[in-house]
Amino acid sequence: MLAMGMTQKMKIFKQCMLAGVALIGSMGVAAQAVTPVQNLLGDAPSVPKNIVIMIGDGMGPAYTSAYRYYKDNPDTQEIEQTVFDRLLVGTSSTYPARVSGYVTDSAASATALATGTKTYNGAISVDTNKQPIATIMEKAKALGLSTGVAVTSQINHATPAAFLSHNESRSNYDELAYSYLKTDADVMLGGGQKYFPTSLIKKFEAKGYQYLSDFNQLDSIKQGKVIGLFADVQLPWAIDDSDSHKLSKMTAKALELLSQNDQGFVLLVEGSLIDWAGHNNDIAAAMGEMEEFANAIEVVEQYIRKNNDTLMVVTADHNTGGLSIGANGEYRWDTSIIRGVQASPDFIANDTLADGDWRARVSLNLGFEPNEDELSQLSRARMQGKEVMTTSIKHLIDSRSNTGWTTGGHTGVDVQVFATGPAARLFAGYQDNTDIATKLISLLPKAKSQPNK
Repeated sequence: MLAMGMTQKMKIFKQCMLAGVALIGSMGVAAQAVTPVQNLLGDAPSVPKNIVIMIGDGMGPAYTSAYRYYKDNPDTQEIEQTVFDRLLVGTSSTYPARVSGYVTDSAASATALATGTKTYNGAISVDTNKQPIATIMEKAKALGLSTGVAVTSQINHATPAAFLSHNESRSNYDELAYSYLKTDADVMLGGGQKYFPTSLIKKFEAKGYQYLSDFNQLDSIKQGKVIGLFADVQLPWAIDDSDSHKLSKMTAKALELLSQNDQGFVLLVEGSLIDWAGHNNDIAAAMGEMEEFANAIEVVEQYIRKNNDTLMVVTADHNTGGLSIGANGEYRWDTSIIRGVQASPDFIANDTLADGDWRARVSLNLGFEPNEDELSQLSRARMQGKEVMTTSIKHLIDSRSNTGWTTGGHTGVDVQVFATGPAARLFAGYQDNTDIATKLISLLPKAKSQPNK
């Protein structure tokens, strides 16, 4: 055994893990994690009827730590736990297929989480030979379960697309939108009106879908299939949105509709814009998105309190931006600055370009008054237009809060895994993202054998 190669050891380890999963699925061994939710529920079934997969896009470990300090009450001695602290069970590696190196994109990682197969960056549930791979959603549908997605990006963006469809490139948005007609998914909520022309929407309606373009219509849907597109592309930044609980409400509605199937369901919920804020190196928008993703997780927690046959697994597809809590050799991170920001840098930059006293408005939106040097920098940026002004505002917030970033892209660090409900213990410890998919797929109900004719 000592002379055994690392590759062989990993294969044996994975075989043991999969054997354990199969045993739980077939024999009903109680393997659920002991969590606060389950303590209230008492005994839960060993295998779930329903599965909720939640992905914080780009949500590396620094994001959940930052969110803890962002939410901390400075008037108490202790640092309060968040939902992420409460549900943490393990970690996951995220690397793509060897051809793409060590740093994944959302498409390859979502493919791994949806199918259990490594692929190249940009691939939507196809393998390295560009051949389609069956997803957990497709397998669930074939078994009679309902399926759905609720996301804050366009619904045909990389992550939801990898769970619902197949394509050699994530950039083929129009092809992916049309392919959704074949998925038979019961609930599709998010953005993306730009990619779903009237002619395509009519085809969805002909298949029995109810189409929503106004978020206020969501409450009116009580049953049946629904496709809700509430923005041209992505939904608004949570920090700018007067109705900032859109992901939470979409999650609640998806649970309400999907749970009407007695066979069970599989639901994907994505906090898509955590990643977009990370790409932008925008700490204020990132914390707003983290808060709404945390709210959505708590919606599912509440559902599990009443439905102890539901498993929730939460993870990230990768880390974005190389967020650093503290920077510049200084042992400090000032959350009061970030909490005081009243709008996204995008919004603040737009506002400063309007007529009137822009200095007073920028101070109001930032929650602090820039000093003379900072105002001079903002004034020069303002003369160069919105994009430069937005960047200047982000740099000012970073400087005041002492926030650091290493990249505008992704990094290859492992991400965290959170879980509660039946079989949650399967996701404890270190695993690869493909292992997460393999375990989830193993928990689907077994196909009923056909009687001999």
